[in-house]
Amino acid sequence: MNRREPSRSAGSGGETPVKRRRSQTRQRLLDAAFDAFAEDGLGRCTVEQICERAGFTRGAFYSNFTSLEELFLAMWEQRSAAMLEQVTAVLDTDLPVDDPQQVVEHVLAAVPVDDKWFRITSEFTAHALRNPPLRRVMVAREEAISAALTPVLTRLLKRAGRQVPDPVALSRALIAVHDGTMAQCLLEPDSPSLRTYRLDLFLRVLDSYTTPTDPP
Repeated sequence: MNRREPSRSAGSGGETPVKRRRSQTRQRLLDAAFDAFAEDGLGRCTVEQICERAGFTRGAFYSNFTSLEELFLAMWEQRSAAMLEQVTAVLDTDLPVDDPQQVVEHVLAAVPVDDKWFRITSEFTAHALRNPPLRRVMVAREEAISAALTPVLTRLLKRAGRQVPDPVALSRALIAVHDGTMAQCLLEPDSPSLRTYRLDLFLRVLDSYTTPTDPP
């Protein structure tokens, strides 16, 4: 007696049509929210506005997210994962990493200055400062992102002949420079000197928080 193999959908990994539709609905809501948050501001957006942009009902929203805050955190997690993937990909390429400046240039190329995303995260950070439970969630996620990114930077710097005595301190310093200089670059987008200044600050941080690799 022949046994029939269970049917599989055409989706990758045997994803069922229902799961695929749910995933597509979720992504359309995330994309619509990104544009709405950037254009109108988180505080002025409603679930109805996002659903209208995405072409769904409130039911579709609440079957994927419990609130706009949860939607933002999902958006943040998705973009953070994509950023980490791009930075990590540098390790698998033949791009030259002969000195700290090349490390900075490769990483910044994978983490471009994004006007819309900066507007969204700045507003959400201010919102979280007024909401202690949400603030703790953001801190935990920032730490998780930093913990995932730091080993990649450490490996890149090792290829450039530098070692990192205190990876956590280096990570915090780089985040501070990144966030502060991004605001300046967005306020003065036509200033090439600011880009040069930004690169120089990153190099100064690396010089302060790393040491030359000991010769074999």
